[in-house]
Amino acid sequence: MSVVGRGRRSAAIDLSTLVPAVLEAQPRALGRAISVVEDGGPLRRELVAEIYPRTGKARVVGITGPPGAGKSTLVDRIAQALRARDLKVAILAVDPTSPFSGGAILGDRIRMQGLYTDPGVFIRSMATRGAMGGLARATHDAIDLVDAAGYDWVLVETVGVGQDEVDIVRTVDTVVVVTVPGLGDDIQAIKAGLMEIADLFVVNKADRDGVDRVVRDIELMLSLGDQGDGWRPPLIKAVARQGSGIDEILAEIEHHTQWLAAEGGLAERRRRRFRQRVEELLKERVLRSAVEHVGLEDAVTDALEHRIDPYRVADQVFRGVLDEENKNSS
Repeated sequence: MSVVGRGRRSAAIDLSTLVPAVLEAQPRALGRAISVVEDGGPLRRELVAEIYPRTGKARVVGITGPPGAGKSTLVDRIAQALRARDLKVAILAVDPTSPFSGGAILGDRIRMQGLYTDPGVFIRSMATRGAMGGLARATHDAIDLVDAAGYDWVLVETVGVGQDEVDIVRTVDTVVVVTVPGLGDDIQAIKAGLMEIADLFVVNKADRDGVDRVVRDIELMLSLGDQGDGWRPPLIKAVARQGSGIDEILAEIEHHTQWLAAEGGLAERRRRRFRQRVEELLKERVLRSAVEHVGLEDAVTDALEHRIDPYRVADQVFRGVLDEENKNSS
């Protein structure tokens, strides 16, 4: 396996050598490239532009759910099953951010030891850095990198912070929501946003007492819900640490992919995903220009002193951003 840490950045990165190495799926190059997109500097856009024409082939699956549901073990077993089919697997594990270093603090090298020696598996922990929705800011770009590198499946495991995980649906093709018996109010732990985004439910640790209640509650909520797109999420009981239920999970993911393709849903999901990325980049660009060139902080301070409403301030700042853009393009 190729496990790549965050390590010290090199001051000079040569894309003419980095990009070919990424496309050859060299582990160190992939790790370095992901560090580039995490840093978010000007090199990030050049790197993505270089590799983007080679993307669009990987199957992207999100694994999410409450803390303690056994997501990492499930991801580990799914990856092993895919490797048994001679498919290359990339795992992007989005972890909580260290308040001191800014890096990911949950070590997937510890949690997925069984995949260490497999050259067909790439694992990367990514820090949320305060991003909402359980996803690292650079997750989209990291998916592009491993996709372009030729990995057949990309498994995105999210932090597991509850209903804020809904952003994952904008990042992946299929959303797997994992829960377990014994979470107290089991459905309350997942029902808010996750019930709406799930394409597949997995009740993990199904050898525990209370599994039938969890299954019954999820099925009840599904029967009351509105599957507007026509897909009713299947529910699978699994014991990931024993490998039980893994083949069924993969079969349902395959079924969902086929259904999406037949209904045109896969292309639509990817179109929405692309638009969301463009919107995020536009927001970042406008806000950065407002802070760096228009003086957003001064505008806010002045507005508070003179009781100017926030709408007028936003109009003024936006006009300043447009003027700055016009000046730079002329």
